[in-house]
Amino acid sequence: MHPPPTHRAHGSWRCGAATMLVAAAAMVAATMVALVPPAAAAAKQALVLDIDGAIGPANADYLVRELRAAKPSEVGIIVLRMNTPGGLDTSMRTMIRAILASPIPVAAYVGPQGARAASAGTYITYACAIAAMAPGTNIGAATPIQLGASPSGQKSAAPADTETRKVINDAAAYIRSLADLNGRNADWAVEAVRTAASIPASEALKLHVIDAIADDVPDLLRKIDGRAVKVGGRAEILATAGLPIVTVAPDWRTELLAIITDPNVAFILLLVGVYGLIFEFLAPGTIAPGVIGTISLLVALYALNFLPINYAGAGLVLLGAVLMGVEAHIGAFGAIGIGGIVAFVIGAIMMFPASVPGFALSPWTIAEAVVVTAGLFLFVVGVVFRSRRRVAIAAMRALLGAEGEAVSWQGERGRIRVKGATWRARAGAPLRPGTRVKVIDRDGLVLVVAPA
Repeated sequence: MHPPPTHRAHGSWRCGAATMLVAAAAMVAATMVALVPPAAAAAKQALVLDIDGAIGPANADYLVRELRAAKPSEVGIIVLRMNTPGGLDTSMRTMIRAILASPIPVAAYVGPQGARAASAGTYITYACAIAAMAPGTNIGAATPIQLGASPSGQKSAAPADTETRKVINDAAAYIRSLADLNGRNADWAVEAVRTAASIPASEALKLHVIDAIADDVPDLLRKIDGRAVKVGGRAEILATAGLPIVTVAPDWRTELLAIITDPNVAFILLLVGVYGLIFEFLAPGTIAPGVIGTISLLVALYALNFLPINYAGAGLVLLGAVLMGVEAHIGAFGAIGIGGIVAFVIGAIMMFPASVPGFALSPWTIAEAVVVTAGLFLFVVGVVFRSRRRVAIAAMRALLGAEGEAVSWQGERGRIRVKGATWRARAGAPLRPGTRVKVIDRDGLVLVVAPA
């Protein structure tokens, strides 16, 4: 028998309801999957890099390596926590190129309170996708440091020469391009270059020089969450609220590079290298001075390659050291050595320009180097003098009883020639030049003679 029609209709209704339930469950599941962030995004973190001190080769190397090592799948934003008086133009531009090439958004944060982003720090701040400052900080004074600004802080008259105008115009165009790239106040940036203008955090926010004022890095991440930025030419919405913060401190390589590129350390290494080679030259075969000197000199030359040095000053320092080495070798009793000390002092003062923040040679280092060098020079001259005195006395003893002739004479003293050498001499009575004499004794470094 066939079931009644009502039973078949009821079964069809059950099948349709089940299908609809399955479809609805699938839609809910798909919606939940779409709303839940992927595991990679959930694992992202905020990477904090500290730039503390003068901008130079060490922190440029540190920044470039960390930016290259950061993976977009693991890092949501990179925060540069800066406190810098400025530094080297070459290192600054290296850092900016790395920031602009980074596939991860980079935020400049001038902090903690009391920090500053002066000179090169201003350019780096403008280059970052996000610019922020802590309360009580300041930014600006971006005039190329070797040129300076007018004492009044106002816009000065036309620069004195073509080279100066070129440098200032290049710097102004560079910072304007960075401002246009991230939509910040380009006019104030140019003013900071031309007149060394500097402003606090509150005014920087009003003038749209920065994007936010934050008490610390967590506060910064909360305030910039949801902002639209440009990264590598594409628009990106920041999702930074609640990101775990990971601070990467400079490693041993950065610390070592920071030590050897310190002008005071590089200067001392240069001296150790030169003196080590001089000692090896004066006493061949001692090995240690030559090895230490060679290593020190190579490390110093590597460091000086990164530093702004005056080559005339470096040449005078090397000339002074060489002259003192020559003095020790030939024993001119001070004439060459004094010239070497003078050249050394003048060269040390000229070698590093004092206007570059963090890369000036300390006056104490110069004074200590001069004292040590002069002491070493006097010690070597004393050793040479005593050595020659001993040789002279030994030779004079060998001349006892020898005959010679008077070369020049005045009163009871004069000079005689004995065995091809000229000596100072005295006699009991005046002698005429050409008189034959005989050595009968010595008085210090003076021969006592009598007519032969």
